[in-house]
Amino acid sequence: MGPLTHGRGYRDMNLKVVIDDEIYTLNVPDEIVRESGDFFDQMDGDLDAGRQMGREWVARLDVEDRIRIIGDKLLSALERENHDVGRMMAAYILNRAPAIDTLLLDTTGEIRNTEIRYRNL
Repeated sequence: MGPLTHGRGYRDMNLKVVIDDEIYTLNVPDEIVRESGDFFDQMDGDLDAGRQMGREWVARLDVEDRIRIIGDKLLSALERENHDVGRMMAAYILNRAPAIDTLLLDTTGEIRNTEIRYRNL
């Protein structure tokens, strides 16, 4: 087994996050990304009600809106050093949008300014 492989053959998945010009690489076990679908479905159910995004209420969130909102929760978790919540937020992002490479998280309170960058496939 390679250094990133877990006992049942799962591998770590990486999500790069940029916060105020600092780059962090979050390693999330693939097992969490793949096997937390029920929890992620609950998160989606909550998001189905819509959300305030900056000054605008968005009733129907698309995938990128959802990623930006969860990215904001990820930012809060990282600031509070709540690694369990941060890992689950990163796992949600990787599960729902596996082509994402990097999130440039907005720290000014304007969620819509969070940039999403995708891997070149």
